[in-house]
Amino acid sequence: MGSSGVRAEDTAGVRWIRFDRPEALNALRRADVVEARALVEEACRSLDAVAFQGAGERSFSAGLHVEEFLDLTPARAGELIGDLKALLEAIRRAPIPTACAINGYCLGGAMELAMVCDVRVASANAMFGMPEIKVGIPSVLDAALLQQHVGLSKAKEMLLTGDLYGAGEMERYGLLNKVVQLDRLEDETALMLDRLTRHSGTALAAQKRLFETWQNAGLEESIRASVDEFAIVFEEEETRAAIRQYASGLRKKRS
Repeated sequence: MGSSGVRAEDTAGVRWIRFDRPEALNALRRADVVEARALVEEACRSLDAVAFQGAGERSFSAGLHVEEFLDLTPARAGELIGDLKALLEAIRRAPIPTACAINGYCLGGAMELAMVCDVRVASANAMFGMPEIKVGIPSVLDAALLQQHVGLSKAKEMLLTGDLYGAGEMERYGLLNKVVQLDRLEDETALMLDRLTRHSGTALAAQKRLFETWQNAGLEESIRASVDEFAIVFEEEETRAAIRQYASGLRKKRS
């Protein structure tokens, strides 16, 4: 399933999307970006979660393949980055939980992909960087989220140097939810997703929509949207069932 550089497997309600070009550090071609977006959008219609991983032990993904930048005109550059923008938006706006299982190199557009996921689990050998400045181009799109993850000073350092940073440092700065040994990476990511997907799908989708609103709106608009989302979830029987189940659990604890 998927193009030559992307594979997908559905397991226990989770779509695992694997970047599968290990000989090139799982660097992404434009066709891979388009394919990954289609796989995400399809999963959102029928599955509980999406997780990303990289083939092999050396790399999650080195981001867009550098050869994709050769001989670009401004118009073609806009089309290429537009495809990546569409993929990142599909992940960020997904109504279901999303996660990254990050091994080895996580660079450029792949690091942006990790940032738009809900949770990030990394192996101890993971290395992060935004090397675009070294290539001669700026970091764009969801690199705008980096300062929210690591703070403005560290974000400027990373974007203006293009240097690499280890998993331990990125965990200390708040980018990562958990760092584990490589042989535990997939299992720990699945466990993290299980903690999310056990909840009401209606509530999860509402909370995900609110995250997107909170990222893009001021305080008053965010609060108004919160009021609306709170009311809307009561249209669904799933909401009432979840409340009854929670209340029943509380009564059992008290008895």
